Amino acid sequence: MSTEVVVDGRVRCSWAGQSVDYVAYHDDEWGRELRGDTAIFERLSLEAFQSGLSWITILRKRPAFRAAFAGFDPEAVAGFGSEDVHRLLGDPGIVRNRAKIEATVANARATLALGESLSDLLWSFAPDRERPAPAGHEDVPATTPESTAMAKELKKRGFRFVGPTTAYALMQATGMVNDHVAGCWVRDEG
Repeated sequence: MSTEVVVDGRVRCSWAGQSVDYVAYHDDEWGRELRGDTAIFERLSLEAFQSGLSWITILRKRPAFRAAFAGFDPEAVAGFGSEDVHRLLGDPGIVRNRAKIEATVANARATLALGESLSDLLWSFAPDRERPAPAGHEDVPATTPESTAMAKELKKRGFRFVGPTTAYALMQATGMVNDHVAGCWVRDEG
């Protein structure tokens, strides 16, 4: 089984490891229900920035991302122009990737154009029933039919950097699915 006992004696998913940042994220955020357009937009944006990088990089830069992207308020970010993109490209506190920065601005605009709540739209793709707990990390899928459908719908509505893997990571991060492994104290807390 891919769980490990951490310093405090609690059994956790193996990816949480010993890092204080990862343990806190694992224990307090990952897999816990998150709703609301600003909160969901932040997670969607950070998952897109994570593409090709380790999550710990994004996690440690999250305060700088929040400052750089106006707290991930979709209305504020939708108003960003070329000067803002240039400013963000010079910000060492965030991941300075032009395509990802421009995608975040485009995604904010797409969020406003939805005509409905981003949070409600994305939660509509959450599976109806609880799956059995994965025995280990190797039993956790990278994509599911639901994440593929979510990604397809988001792309249709003008979102970028939202493939099925990113969509599934968002589903995990926001509690749409519970991929804490069997024996993990967070899963058992539920």
